[in-house]
Amino acid sequence: MSKPTNKLTWVKARLGEDSNWWASEISDPIHWDVDGLGIIDPKQFQYMMELLDPLSDYGLKTELIEDAFYSFGIENFDKKEQIIHLKRIQDSILDSDELIFALPDVLDDDKGPYADFIDHITRLRIKLLNDLIDFSSKLTIEELEEDIRETQNQDFMEGRASHYFNEIVAILEYVPAGFVLDSDDEDDAGDDGSVDDELANVIPDSDVSEDGDEPLLADDTMKWDEDEEDASTDAFEETTSPPDEEADPV
Repeated sequence: MSKPTNKLTWVKARLGEDSNWWASEISDPIHWDVDGLGIIDPKQFQYMMELLDPLSDYGLKTELIEDAFYSFGIENFDKKEQIIHLKRIQDSILDSDELIFALPDVLDDDKGPYADFIDHITRLRIKLLNDLIDFSSKLTIEELEEDIRETQNQDFMEGRASHYFNEIVAILEYVPAGFVLDSDDEDDAGDDGSVDDELANVIPDSDVSEDGDEPLLADDTMKWDEDEEDASTDAFEETTSPPDEEADPV
């Protein structure tokens, strides 16, 4: 379902220290508060869709996904300010050929499209877990919500902002403590490098953060591996050289 035209036409976003994208400015500041407004990037959206796929067997309604997010494409990247400019697009968020940044429709936190989407995937995740795990008593929605709320409260107490992507993944990967869901292929999900490659072409520095844990790109100053290898080879040659033939036997 396409969303009606309104004043939400562009968003400027910054990459946070947590490697998530956060809105810094928006075209409709009257209705939208950018404070804590997270945006789901293309790689995260792809991973989210992979986690949603198993729920198709339990009645996943794709129209709720369409309604829950505004779709944005990349307009340009301000390398100096480290700000990405996103433009609103009307393509289907599920079928677009562009790299999609997804902004949850949170204008109404409790009854809006994003809230409906969260409620829907929570119910389906519970159905999946009860189907695949032999609990002594059926797992309930309240148990899942309580566990996730506890984690969110802990993040809040430690000063970590809650991003929408983390909220969605927490639901879609939820398994009660003490249980293992063998059918979850979470380690393999999101390994496709195609989205990373496309993003790197548009946002060359998006994967580099001064304080983050992302791997650094090699340059001419990073030669310790080569130096250590040479030193190791020299030591090996020195300790394995043949003994002096003129030396007295022990």
